[in-house]
Amino acid sequence: MASTTTTPAFKPAVVHTENEGLGYEKTTAELDDATGKIFSVNDVDLPQGYYKSPYFWGSMGAIGLSISCGVAGFSFIAPLLSFVNADIGPSENITWVALTYTLTGAVGLMIVGRLTDIFGRRWFFIIGSALALLGSIVCAVAPNIPAMIAGETLIGLGSSAQLSFVFAVSELVPMKHRLLANAYCYLWLILPNAFGPVIGYAFHYQSSVGWRGSFYVLIAMNLLCTLSWYFFYYPPSFGQKHGPGRKMQYLNEFDYIGTLIATLGLLLFLMGLSWGGSVYPWNSAHVIACVAIGFLLLVAFFFYEAYVPLKEPLLPMHLCKNRDWLVLILIWSIGASVYYAFALIWPQMVAALYSQGHGPMWSGWASSVVGAGITLGEILAGVSKKKMHWVVRFVFPAGAILLACMATCTPDTPTRAIVLLLLGTTLIGANECLTSTMATICIHDQRELGTALGVGGSARSFVSTLCGTVYTVVLSNRLAQTIPNQVPRALVGAGLPESSVAGFLTAYTNGTQAALAAVQGLNPTILGVGTRAYQNASADAYRTVFLTTIAFSGVGIILTWLIPNVDAKLTNEVVVQLSERANGGILGAEAGISSVKTA
Repeated sequence: MASTTTTPAFKPAVVHTENEGLGYEKTTAELDDATGKIFSVNDVDLPQGYYKSPYFWGSMGAIGLSISCGVAGFSFIAPLLSFVNADIGPSENITWVALTYTLTGAVGLMIVGRLTDIFGRRWFFIIGSALALLGSIVCAVAPNIPAMIAGETLIGLGSSAQLSFVFAVSELVPMKHRLLANAYCYLWLILPNAFGPVIGYAFHYQSSVGWRGSFYVLIAMNLLCTLSWYFFYYPPSFGQKHGPGRKMQYLNEFDYIGTLIATLGLLLFLMGLSWGGSVYPWNSAHVIACVAIGFLLLVAFFFYEAYVPLKEPLLPMHLCKNRDWLVLILIWSIGASVYYAFALIWPQMVAALYSQGHGPMWSGWASSVVGAGITLGEILAGVSKKKMHWVVRFVFPAGAILLACMATCTPDTPTRAIVLLLLGTTLIGANECLTSTMATICIHDQRELGTALGVGGSARSFVSTLCGTVYTVVLSNRLAQTIPNQVPRALVGAGLPESSVAGFLTAYTNGTQAALAAVQGLNPTILGVGTRAYQNASADAYRTVFLTTIAFSGVGIILTWLIPNVDAKLTNEVVVQLSERANGGILGAEAGISSVKTA
């Protein structure tokens, strides 16, 4: 007969877990390893009132604010970089404002995930939000571009923790409610994703503070986020995970060499890809050296992790043997790469094909379609309860097909483009939420949620950057063909002297009325013909990019048939419990004591 005894919170003599959908017990002798003691319990064993506690909902608020701040740190300012450069520049290093955010976030996700698994999450999340707060202040008062780059670097470092929301929220709720919890987090993306470009344009065109207003908003958001982490979020600490007096042991045994190799490899490889075709030519030594050395370092990292005996590896290699997890991470990454293709290309397409005859705010609203669709899909995915693998098998191919159909759009079909884009990105957004959640469920040891999802997040950034580079190269190469082949012929046919064609192309790219007025022989009729020819040539180039997405989405469609059915794992297991600030006891428990059923 079962009896009820009392044991200190977070240190149960026996813990009932339901990993892999099977109930089993582990004693304290089996719990002490690299990721610490197991805290998993059935949610029916949680104290009454646990989910109503202000600490639980305060933590959920901190997680939601965190993802909102992490995304807004880039989405608020990305559409305004040209205005920033005109105001406090000009500088040829303006691209680093965006690049440094991307690089630091991609590298930091893996490191933050592993470190928080071992040492506890609380202070990493607090410090991460504090860094983003500091970076927002630096950007808000930046007198020049180098200061902006420094501030965005701090924001990027902070986003490494802020965007680690998937494992932060997943471990606080029962396995069967993880998808719903992630959908809740995506509600917080409505502001930065759906309205980020609009907010940026509104501050620039309709306020006296200009682009700095975006950072004023970001300061307030990061301040509230930091305070929420500090006052409400109390997951298991290092001492509760490993016992007292062992911190130096774990610090000494941590995989510093592997971390350095992985960091340098990711930084160099992603930096080389981001530089190519924009900052430097693809055949330049800067690009080739960064890509080649970065790739070799990443290969060396995997060999190092696999064959060097490490007590605390950055990447436990047994994760790479988990086929279900690998497949889900790949589909997650490929889905994100399809999204990033349109996040990069669509605003340019709006400016080139559809902005004529509309005010600047129209471009801001139109550019928001991608983020709005992705966020809507991420939220709607939360209604799925069973058969998630079949949902992915529908939403991913359907979304990919709709986005590929963007190749049918012309300068005369802005409505078709917006509808296709909204529907396609909504389906891809649903895939984002489903695959990332299923990846958390397929991890054999739930104490490694941070490590597995941190590695997954870095892989997602890696694949997205790689695919985004392909799309950018395809677009630039096609524009280099379609514009010279179509625009000069149309201009000369309309009566523009051949000697003025080069000047028109330069002036049109510049986009100012003064530059166009200086073109000899140009009149309104010829300008109209040239504008239309430029739009048609651009549409042909964008069409190629949309067709290129099929190559990547095709791989994703094949992989959807390899994903597992996780229905059996949608159990009542809760991986960790929060504690109260006052006494360290589980929320709702009296005097820091919780009841644990023992045999």
